[in-house]
Amino acid sequence: MNTAAIKTPKESFVTMTELVMPNDTNMLFNVMGGKMMHWMDVVSAIAAQRHSNRIVVTASVDTISFSAPIKLGYVVTLQAKVTRAFTTSMEVQIEVWGEDIPNNKKFKSNSAFFTFVALDENGNKVEIPEITPETEEEKELYNSALQRRQLRLVLAGKMKAEDAGELKDLFKK
Repeated sequence: MNTAAIKTPKESFVTMTELVMPNDTNMLFNVMGGKMMHWMDVVSAIAAQRHSNRIVVTASVDTISFSAPIKLGYVVTLQAKVTRAFTTSMEVQIEVWGEDIPNNKKFKSNSAFFTFVALDENGNKVEIPEITPETEEEKELYNSALQRRQLRLVLAGKMKAEDAGELKDLFKK
């Protein structure tokens, strides 16, 4: 781990705002899931780049559940920040908010965790700075990130369930 530059989650924080236009919607005039995932990938990649000061690529995407549709004409606000840095990869939390400005209503639409890997100019993985959480929420996200990482690796077949020490209770028979 690159300890030369230890960063905080707020240093990677990104806010991105979009206006839902007709071309962004499905037949019900709600934001298409694919468009939303694209926006989420963009905002989280920017957060990962801010943390690592490197080119990053998406390594994995956790479950995205759409809890509230965002309609044509609404404003979408996406917020992302790095929650934990590993050796060459980092987890980014994304929260998505919808806003009906004329009716003064703002609501959470969805959230997810994306994982990015930092690369050098030749496409090789590179070490990234550590992260030090400051707030209680950041500390909770940081501490639970290892469990989420191990679950991702087990589900991807890159780690055996019995080797996922943080998940031992989850995989008990």
